[in-house]
Amino acid sequence: MKLNKKSLAIFLSKLKKQESVSASLEQYPTDSDSAAHILWHAYMSGDIEDKVVADFGCGNGIFGIGALILGAKKVYFVDIDKNSIEVAKKNSEDSEVEGVFVNKDISEFSEKVDCVLMNPPFGVQNEHADKVFLEKAMKLSDKIYSLHKIESGNFIKALSKDHDFLVEGVMEFKFILKQTMQFHKKGEYAVRVGCWVLKRKL
Repeated sequence: MKLNKKSLAIFLSKLKKQESVSASLEQYPTDSDSAAHILWHAYMSGDIEDKVVADFGCGNGIFGIGALILGAKKVYFVDIDKNSIEVAKKNSEDSEVEGVFVNKDISEFSEKVDCVLMNPPFGVQNEHADKVFLEKAMKLSDKIYSLHKIESGNFIKALSKDHDFLVEGVMEFKFILKQTMQFHKKGEYAVRVGCWVLKRKL
């Protein structure tokens, strides 16, 4: 496979998705085009190849598997949901890549990594759930790519300042969320999100 952003997106689109999702965990999957865009940006920035990477709240493993395909030295797939870990494992096997799978709450993970890629809970169902993910990533890594609702900009900027991180940039996307939760009234929702690129101050 000739690897470029387009071929990466096509590859990631074939990964199996979780059949059941949890409202309390806010398990909204990252679409393959958005994931490929973020991964390609990280790769071109030198944050993937030969690096130790963590995929926090890994879901079906789309970020971690993409990182391994792009040459990551090691990837930790971390998720509290056992079903997500099983799906990520199966996708990794089918993709012929190997990762380290950690079925724990994010608060229990303590390995230092070079880069964190994550689509954490947006904190709608459980307030500040995204803050827990960000603070853990800031403790363990110097570079973070993290997806949040676009309205979270001021919160992320303030949190970054408190933890000596710089906001290098924001990539904006429109997520189309399918009617996967009981409280959803419409067939799909369009949500504006951003992937914040955060770097520890030297």
